[in-house]
Amino acid sequence: MSSHTYSHFLSLSSTSPSNPIPIPSLHTHQPIPTKTPSHSRPSWIESLRSSTRSNQFHQAILTYVNMISSNIPPDHFVFPAVLKAVTALHDLALAQQIHAHVLKFGYGTSSVTVANTLVNLYGKCGDISDVYKVFDRIPHSQKDTVSWNSFISALCRFEDWETAIEAFRLMLLDDLEPSSFTLVSIGHACSNLPKHDGLRLGKQLHGYSLRMGDMKSFTNNALMAMYSKLGHLNDAKVLFELFKERDLVSWNTMLSSLSQNDMFSEALLLLHRMVLEGLKPDGVTIASMLPACSHLELLETGKQLHAYALRHDMLIENSFVASALVDMYCNCRKVQSGRRVFDWVIDRKTGLWNAMITGYAQNEHDEDALMLFIEMEAVAGLCPNATTMASIVPACVRSEAFANKLGIHGYVLKRGLGTDHFVQNALMDMYSRMGKIKISKTIFDNMEVRDIVSWNTMITGYVICGHHDNALLLLHEMQRIEQENNEDDRKFPLKPNSVTLMTVLPGCATLAALSKGREIHAYAIRNMVASDVGVGSALVDMYAKCGCLNLSRKMFDIMPIRNVITWNVIIMAYGMHGKGAEALELFNCMVAEVSKDKEVKPNEVTFIAILTACSHSGMVSEGLNLFYRMKDEHEIKPTSDHYACIVDLLGRAGQVKEAYQFINAMPSNFDKAGAWSSLLGSCRIHQKVEIGEIAARNLFHLEPDVASHYVLLSNIYSAAQLWDKAMEVRKKMKEIGIRKETGCSWVEFGDKVHKFIASDSSHPQSGQLHGFLETLSEKMRKEGYLPDTSCVLHNVDEEDKETLLCGHSEKLAIAFGILNSPPGTTIRVAKNLRVCNDCHEATKYISRITDREIILRDVRRFHHFRNGRCSCGDYW
Repeated sequence: MSSHTYSHFLSLSSTSPSNPIPIPSLHTHQPIPTKTPSHSRPSWIESLRSSTRSNQFHQAILTYVNMISSNIPPDHFVFPAVLKAVTALHDLALAQQIHAHVLKFGYGTSSVTVANTLVNLYGKCGDISDVYKVFDRIPHSQKDTVSWNSFISALCRFEDWETAIEAFRLMLLDDLEPSSFTLVSIGHACSNLPKHDGLRLGKQLHGYSLRMGDMKSFTNNALMAMYSKLGHLNDAKVLFELFKERDLVSWNTMLSSLSQNDMFSEALLLLHRMVLEGLKPDGVTIASMLPACSHLELLETGKQLHAYALRHDMLIENSFVASALVDMYCNCRKVQSGRRVFDWVIDRKTGLWNAMITGYAQNEHDEDALMLFIEMEAVAGLCPNATTMASIVPACVRSEAFANKLGIHGYVLKRGLGTDHFVQNALMDMYSRMGKIKISKTIFDNMEVRDIVSWNTMITGYVICGHHDNALLLLHEMQRIEQENNEDDRKFPLKPNSVTLMTVLPGCATLAALSKGREIHAYAIRNMVASDVGVGSALVDMYAKCGCLNLSRKMFDIMPIRNVITWNVIIMAYGMHGKGAEALELFNCMVAEVSKDKEVKPNEVTFIAILTACSHSGMVSEGLNLFYRMKDEHEIKPTSDHYACIVDLLGRAGQVKEAYQFINAMPSNFDKAGAWSSLLGSCRIHQKVEIGEIAARNLFHLEPDVASHYVLLSNIYSAAQLWDKAMEVRKKMKEIGIRKETGCSWVEFGDKVHKFIASDSSHPQSGQLHGFLETLSEKMRKEGYLPDTSCVLHNVDEEDKETLLCGHSEKLAIAFGILNSPPGTTIRVAKNLRVCNDCHEATKYISRITDREIILRDVRRFHHFRNGRCSCGDYW
């Protein structure tokens, strides 16, 4: 029966009690006869109370309707019972009708019990102003503990925490002794205050409960929850251990607290202890423990909890369990299992839809995420919230099927979610991945609240867009921002976490910023995150890419836990440094560990790393052997990237024809752009014009906008002195609007990374650097150096060609390093392109003349120059 039907009848019955109106019963009950049998008032009251106690709330209201239609006026015993039924139904219109009856029959202020029930009703169904009106009309002398409890509870429900605390003070001033219910509400209020105030008042509340001798379980449970939420988990744990009368809620409170504070292993141990003590987990227990399985990727434990939930019908009764199960399966990369849980649930709440959409998005099943998002709104009729949008925005960015990527931002604004900082973080990430870093920065600058995720997202955006220097600057700015400390009113700088370090360390690697990388390493040690496998792997990578292979290996060796990424990084590191034999030895060690630990085994990236290592070291037979074994022995099917590695391996070794034939043997459905690019590079090294032209034609078809393909072909023609063809390629680039990527090099000095661009004179020491290079050039000539001008266009004078070569970015960076560092200091330079032949040859002479070790990293590999020689042995 609808509330309109109830309201209509109540209105009529209150004015014409002598004319009973037949009421159709609810479908779950027998029809109510037109003439109701005569009952005494006590029997009506008992029937009403019985229905309410049995949660038959509609039946309770029908009993009330029948009662007043039988000319039995309600009293202060009837109204509390029927008001409780209305409260449970959350029917405000019906509540207002019953309230009108209360006033009509004279119980508005005469019965404090009725008034208390009304306060509770409006606290749960109405508006805070209704709560104030009813509470204020209760005569001061009649207000009892229940009155204040109902009022304080309503204030907490409306999240008016400070007023709830003030009401508690007024209650004490009225010499009314708080009950356990009062303390529970105030504990909840304290936990939602600013942490310093909340902790101070919470401790006073705890002391008050001890003075009162209140050792009831729900009081202690509330205090444990309060301490945990205020960041004092140890206090919650002490209270839990001291409290002997623990019930299931006590255990659930502690388990939830541990899980929410990322103490997942300890939470699982406590669950085991709870079961041993004879308590049976309920839906709250399972929902609290599944995130631990999710974060620790304990799939088998998660399955056991799933089985327990099924045996006890928890998926039907508790939507949080279903949501947690979906999250657990998706986080363990079992997305289909997560979808089966989702499909099993009939009454799907928004949280469950969000869990499934997030699971799809996290596993990059983007089209599935988008389809479910559409179904959620169009079919289920649910309105997406901030959590939904924070998950769906990344899926929109990655999905090729979703073309109108900017449209999702408009949708967010239309839904009124544009100021939610979780959604703003997702939008920043979206624009960064679209290359629109300025829009990301605008969103970041306009955020009212920037949490650690916001800073990490912006730093990541800079790294994605190649603005590594800006990423490091933002890290400095981040540490100047102050935030409130958990313990007191003092403010402390926002502390970078493990994600921050993992994000910014690749920037140090790209810029060869060794000092900054070491500083971050020291920070990681001081803050006890250096042992984190993600941070450790990033440090291994950073040291390797800054030219410190020994430090990289030391970091790798001391890591307590290594995952497949750690192994991939160290194998790639040795390969980039031209140490193929050592890389192969590491690969074999990794394979040997597979038999001990099934969790770490080679993946697709591992084989790209080891094949690249073989290529840089000329280990052709070893590389081919690995390629042909990877499917049978390691169950990894070769991809187009692996084929490209073999083409590079063969071509770099001079087997250009074999490399060309290998491409022709590739599966027809493979993307061959990487393979043709490797072949074109090999043709540049070995001056194979004909095959180079074939490779270039294929690349112009597959990737017509990539400048490096045109530049390589032009260089092949120039080296072969086919000047007209070289000019033709350059002309074609101009016609279609393609510009060669500007050569850029970085060198670290002090706490700053200096950037040099080819032929740029904007650096403050530019004149000094060019003069120094001219002096060096004269000394180099005396040593036998001959500039290699084969890549410079023929319509430039020979002298001008040499001047152009002197302006290459890596030479400027090397000159800066030599001029600004003490004698004997190693110079570390990073370049965004492949080092040219002339710069490679010139750096050999510079290393000998200046008695310096020069470590130059280009886009492909490392070159260690010392005493006139390069570590690559001219095999590059």
